[in-house]
Amino acid sequence: MDPLSDVFTTLEVRMAVFGQVEYGAPWGLRWPVGHNMFGMILRGQCWMNVGSGEVSLAGGDCFLMPGRTGCVIRDDPSTRVIDVEKVFDDIGYRRRYGGSGRTMTMISGCFMFDAMFSKPMLDMLPSLIHVKADEMKAATLQTTIRQIAAEIQDDSAGSRIVVNRLVDIFFLQAIRFFAAQYGEGNSLWLRAVADPQIGRVLTALHRDVGHRWTVEELADTGGMSRAAFALRFKQLLGETPLEYLTRWRMYKATRMLRDPSRKLLQIANDLGYESDGAFNRAFKRMRGVSAGEYRRAGVDSMA
Repeated sequence: MDPLSDVFTTLEVRMAVFGQVEYGAPWGLRWPVGHNMFGMILRGQCWMNVGSGEVSLAGGDCFLMPGRTGCVIRDDPSTRVIDVEKVFDDIGYRRRYGGSGRTMTMISGCFMFDAMFSKPMLDMLPSLIHVKADEMKAATLQTTIRQIAAEIQDDSAGSRIVVNRLVDIFFLQAIRFFAAQYGEGNSLWLRAVADPQIGRVLTALHRDVGHRWTVEELADTGGMSRAAFALRFKQLLGETPLEYLTRWRMYKATRMLRDPSRKLLQIANDLGYESDGAFNRAFKRMRGVSAGEYRRAGVDSMA
């Protein structure tokens, strides 16, 4: 399995809150760091400032904004802004905010994913993915947003599960669009995947996460000396090869532990550990509790 498929097959993206709001000029809101957003402009226009860049969004545009920098959204670049928490305690499906001037209607939501793998995930993403209404993939993203809205309005049995799956789909669609349009861009993880040598290593590692890899084996896979490989890997990903491998194993372990039919020894062996004791020690170092405690307590950092 290639690294991108492995990450997104295992990753769970979930929606926290979703709403449709009509904004009347003048209006300006500041979203804090850690506020992961996605959505679509239904009609009108607004300005979004993410980091040091500012872009204009118009009707039909879709966006995905991981929250590592925070953002400002407003009707005009000169409009003063206030913190979003002072305006919305809990965004309902339909609301209005702002003045009596020209309006912009946006349907948007917040998403979250497991904190254990959030750093490489955030590193993988740009600060903002902006898909303009006239771009090839826009219609696909628009359809997914509208399906999410319809499920929330319908609120039938199982709607929450369907909504979470649709959010996951939107997330994947946006990432695929970004990768197709801009390659690795400023993403550290995508840059590593695209690197001819480190990319081969990541592919091998994700294809067989249960293999008892050594740094020497990984370096050979990349066709590099041990020292050059270790340095290049750390430069691209910010951690050592074995740190990356252990963290990914433990992330996959949290998913496996949700299946009560899987014995701890089986999970340990599948992830490359000789014993459930060695697996438990590694899991506790990463999670703060043993694998058995995690399973018994039903720990879920995304709950």
